[in-house]
Amino acid sequence: MTITIQTSRLQLKTIDRDRAADVVDFIVKNDEHWKVWEPAREAEFYTFDKQAEILEAESRSIADGTLFKVWLHKDDEIIGSIAISNIVRGVFQSAHVGYKLAKAHTGQGYMTEALRAVVDYCFDTMGLHRLEANIMPRNIVSLNVVRRLGFYEEGLAIKYLKINGVWEDHLHMVIRNERME
Repeated sequence: MTITIQTSRLQLKTIDRDRAADVVDFIVKNDEHWKVWEPAREAEFYTFDKQAEILEAESRSIADGTLFKVWLHKDDEIIGSIAISNIVRGVFQSAHVGYKLAKAHTGQGYMTEALRAVVDYCFDTMGLHRLEANIMPRNIVSLNVVRRLGFYEEGLAIKYLKINGVWEDHLHMVIRNERME
């Protein structure tokens, strides 16, 4: 089942392995732009077969409720993605947020628009209570996106994730579904 969220300028859609070639194109075009913010990748990551495998695994995780991932589309071109991962239900009702946007589309408010719609979907449709984004302190652009949406800083995680071969500190940014409190 495909889920689509429409914003004023974008379609946010779940996709499957049929779009693996488009995903490869998207990541290859933007690899240099993202390299400073992402884990080091093996050459295999940039292949059709690997991306098809990843998309299949993501589809299974979406079906079992541990992941919600949409791809940002502008005129049917993939320009970004937002993943709500590590979804934990029960008394926690929480998840992690990760996102990326094509370099050619930065600075135009697309990620703020898309993430706002995804946060609303997570709170209103999925019934989550809390979303957490972990962002390197020097990633001012990303911090500005979440701050515009009402995320607040909950603390600093020292050497939290290995990014581009280096253990990096991350600010723990959180937004709560206050309608549930």
